[in-house]
Amino acid sequence: MNLQDRIRQIFRRSIEVKQSFLSTNLDLMETVVAHLVQSLQNGRKVLLFGNGGSAADAQHLAAEFVNRFLYDRPALPAIALTTDTSVLTSISNDDAYSRIFSRQIEALGKEGDVAIGISTSGNSPNVFLGLQTAREMGLYTVALSGGDGGKIKAAADVCLTVPVRETPRIQEVHITIGHVICELVEEALFPKVTVA
Repeated sequence: MNLQDRIRQIFRRSIEVKQSFLSTNLDLMETVVAHLVQSLQNGRKVLLFGNGGSAADAQHLAAEFVNRFLYDRPALPAIALTTDTSVLTSISNDDAYSRIFSRQIEALGKEGDVAIGISTSGNSPNVFLGLQTAREMGLYTVALSGGDGGKIKAAADVCLTVPVRETPRIQEVHITIGHVICELVEEALFPKVTVA
């Protein structure tokens, strides 16, 4: 197989995985968007977290909420729980790495907030504990996962599961999910006025 054929193969697989996800998660996506819109309208915030590439996704999406997605509008309250190195290292050192997100949720989370935990395997202990703590505190919990959903599925009100085990393909769908959510929330909260 030449290089161009291999590139085409990877793109085709990415498209197939996105189509597979959409065929089984469309209703859940709609539910998540509606809940986010309602929570933000009620003055609540979004807390996002994950490890590695999922941490990068959490930070990316928090920035889209706080700053803008497609157009200028008022800021939306969102925090990535992956960015404060002093908090992360103190919790890891003094307590346990598995508690880096749950401890921050204890400090920052309020009933009615939305917690979004991201894990390609669905089995990250710190993401599981973060979602579990958030749920116990009355936050609406959303998991972005892969495979069969893993352990975090049980800790989430909604689990958006990419039904494959290929990490790069799962991550590609996760960021697409995030972009779709940001775009639809922005449109719902700040409809653009069009001039005829």
